Amino acid sequence: MATAGAFFGIAFLVMVLFVVLNYNGLVGLRNHIGEAWSNVDTELKRRYELIPNLVVTVKGYAQHEQELFERVTQL
Repeated sequence: MATAGAFFGIAFLVMVLFVVLNYNGLVGLRNHIGEAWSNVDTELKRRYELIPNLVVTVKGYAQHEQELFERVTQL
């Protein structure tokens, strides 16, 4: 009888350990996913902040092209 009790006790401990380790793994994955989405948000914000600089650059180059074409047509 003592061996049956020991067997069930060990089996119970193994199941508890299995549940605890899986739970910790799932919490780690949840944190990793949250961090990944945070990185995505950061990159999207950075890109959004760069758009005005890109617009200014394109407008400046368009002005340069317009002046260049006017000079070429005057020749």
